[in-house]
Amino acid sequence: EDTGLQPQPPPEEQNYGATAARVGKAPFLFASRRGPAKRGYLIAAVLCYANLINFMDWFTVPGILLNIQKYFKLSDGDTGLLQTVFILCYMLAAPVFGYLGDRYNRKIILGAGIFFWSGVTLGSSFISEPYYWIFFLSRGLVGIGTASYSTVAPTIIADLFEEGKRTTMLSIFYIFIPVGSGLGYVLAAGMADVTGDWHWAFRITPCMGGIALVLLVLLIPHRTQRKTAAHRALSISGTIRVAAEKPGVQRTAKTTWCQDVISLAKNWSFVWSSLGLTAMAFVTGALGMWVPLFLYRAQVVQGIVPPCLQESCNSSNSLIFGGITIGTGIVGVIAGAEAARRLRKRNNKADPLICATSMFISALCLYVALMVAQTNILSTFIFIAFGELFLSVNWAVVTDILLYVVTPRRQSTAIALQILVSHLLGDAGSPYLIGIMSNAIQAKNTHSFQWSFWSMQYSFILCAFVGVFGGGFFLLTSFYIEEDRKEAEQ
Repeated sequence: EDTGLQPQPPPEEQNYGATAARVGKAPFLFASRRGPAKRGYLIAAVLCYANLINFMDWFTVPGILLNIQKYFKLSDGDTGLLQTVFILCYMLAAPVFGYLGDRYNRKIILGAGIFFWSGVTLGSSFISEPYYWIFFLSRGLVGIGTASYSTVAPTIIADLFEEGKRTTMLSIFYIFIPVGSGLGYVLAAGMADVTGDWHWAFRITPCMGGIALVLLVLLIPHRTQRKTAAHRALSISGTIRVAAEKPGVQRTAKTTWCQDVISLAKNWSFVWSSLGLTAMAFVTGALGMWVPLFLYRAQVVQGIVPPCLQESCNSSNSLIFGGITIGTGIVGVIAGAEAARRLRKRNNKADPLICATSMFISALCLYVALMVAQTNILSTFIFIAFGELFLSVNWAVVTDILLYVVTPRRQSTAIALQILVSHLLGDAGSPYLIGIMSNAIQAKNTHSFQWSFWSMQYSFILCAFVGVFGGGFFLLTSFYIEEDRKEAEQ
């Protein structure tokens, strides 16, 4: 498939499969490569911008959670269900888009997804109090649109860049996860404060999505090239060597989705790293949903702020937490990518070991943050920041692990399955689980601001233990990663 990024042979000589096709009379065809063209970087920039909007939409609701909870008169359990509905629809749609992304035009899938989720987000800003169920439905539909983007965009970046550049570009791409998440809090809280109406928080990202859609149509080629294992293995000194009729290089037959899934289930590096990512998702999902509200309750108990008895509540915690998420996200993703780049030269198991270490440290920081919340709010912010920092270290590294232990023609399916598992067992349930645990604790005790805080604190401790399990899963990944990488390269 022609990207327009480099010279291509005539149509009858192009390589379309997972290995080289016949190229005519010449035994080898050499296509000049001078590194990724400028257009490749422009395409990556558009994808990063869309990823930013993606996660801004994702975390708009947590940024104004207290306002939404009061407006629709929701309990903690029902409030947590908002994010659970979003994630459930997101993860169930992901395998469908993974299948489509491996087989059909990825530009059309990206464009349709951006248009759909932007339209639904805009529509949700006009929902009134009696129709809270429509608001829940709209969050589910936004999750479906988001899935179409998250499963396809990383594979395009992987195809645009060779391994060294690929890690760097994926790091940049994944920096926009925490940056977009943090900006989601900031935008939501800021718009609610400025306008006095939280509905306006859902009217900015659709405009940004329209810009992303225009850029996607103008800059991304209609057909995007899928680089194969043969392309990457035969790339020598800046030249792609396309093999034709070479002994040992055969055209790979197409496989069914079930065959792809069975193959991935036998890939232990993929399995254990996906479970590690699931633990990450569980923790980040719970933190992202509940931290601003938890901090508010801690401040009420300490007497720092008065209880919010009106619809428009103080959003300072969302603004601060958003800023922390942005800062720690940028530093964490860059630090993780740089640590992986340096340590890989010394240890082939460096990637999973980095992930395991960061998960253990993050779990410890979050536990300390919860324990000091009632007495020292500043220390709570500091330890939450460190906890988020070490979680962010893993974003690009985990994706890079997937991309080199899974063969290229199964990567969209692998990403989709990873999304399904990590969200099904991770952040699809963690916000709701924390909410209903909090409800259960409150129900057994006298209703008070003190027990409102304690119920959330006790529920949150679960996240620290899940973080420890995540570190263990990444340690198990290190036992298999060398063998699985070699198999994928073959």
